[in-house]
Amino acid sequence: MMSELPLDQVRTLLAVVDEGTFDAAAGVLRLTPSAVSQRVKALEQRTGRVLLMRTKPVRPTESGEVVVRFARQLARLERDAQAALGMSGPGEPTQLSIAVNSDSLATWFLPALRRVPEELGLAYELRREDQDHTAALLREGLVMAAVTSSPEAVTGCSVRGLGRMRYLPVASPGFADRWLGRREGSALRELIGDAPVIGFDRRDDLQDAFVRRLGLTPRASARRHLVPTSEGFANAVAAGMGWGVVPEVQAEPLLSTGRLVLLSPDHTVDVPLYWQQWKLDSPALAAVAEAVAAVEAEALGGGRRA
Repeated sequence: MMSELPLDQVRTLLAVVDEGTFDAAAGVLRLTPSAVSQRVKALEQRTGRVLLMRTKPVRPTESGEVVVRFARQLARLERDAQAALGMSGPGEPTQLSIAVNSDSLATWFLPALRRVPEELGLAYELRREDQDHTAALLREGLVMAAVTSSPEAVTGCSVRGLGRMRYLPVASPGFADRWLGRREGSALRELIGDAPVIGFDRRDDLQDAFVRRLGLTPRASARRHLVPTSEGFANAVAAGMGWGVVPEVQAEPLLSTGRLVLLSPDHTVDVPLYWQQWKLDSPALAAVAEAVAAVEAEALGGGRRA
C-alpha cells in the first residue's frame, strides 16, 4: 500500500460526503458519476479500507471519517494560505465551524466571539449540540472546534479546560408551594420524584443528576416537559411548568426578583467544559481560541461556571 493520499481523491470523497450522493458530488466537481465512483474506489484500494457506507445519503465509515477530517483540515490550510498570499476574493469571509452547547451559546460564548478582531472577516457556522456530544462532530470532521465536556482530546485536536458550568436546582415559588411543600416544610427528597420536571431534550441528564445527588433514583414515571432552547427552558421553569436545573448566570436574576426559588443550595450540579480544536497553524482558529481564553479568565470566575 502506498503511503500517499492523492488530493484529488481526498477532495472527491469529501464532496460525496457533503453532497450525500455520488451524482450530486459529480455535479459539484463537474465530473461524471462514474469518475467520482472510480476516484473513491481508488482511494479505498490505496488505504485498504472501506471509506463510505453506500447508503442514502452516504455516510463515512470510521476510517472514512479520518480522511474526511483530513480533507477539511487541508481545505482550511489552503484558504489560510490563499488569504496570506492575497489570493482570496475581495471581501471573501473565512468560514469557521464550531460546535457549542445551548447553555454556553445563550450565556458566555457569543461575547467571546465578539472579542475576535473584526478585520479578520470571520463568518461562523455554529452547530448547537449537547456538550456530551460535540466531540463527535469534531471526530467526524464536521466542525473545526468545539465546546465539549470531554477532557480526552479527539485525534488531531488539542484540548484545554474552560472551567465548570454551575447549574442551580430551581422552581417558581408557586410550583414549589404546590408540589414540593415549601410552606409546610416537607423534605424535598420525599416529594421531588412525583413533581413535574423540565428537560432540555431526551438526552438531557442534568435533572436526573441532581436527583441522584439527593441520594435518590430518578423516576421514569415523572411527568417531563422537553423545552429545547436555553432561554425557553429557563422561562418554562419560571412559568411554573416544572422544576429544573438552570445555569447559574441565568438563574441569578430570576432568583433576585423572586421569580425563582432555590430548591437545595447544597446540591448544585457542576459540568466541566473544555475547548477542543484542530491542531492547525491557522490564524483564524488561533484568534478564536485567544478570545475564548480571555472570556475564560474574566467570565468563568476561576472555573466556577461557564
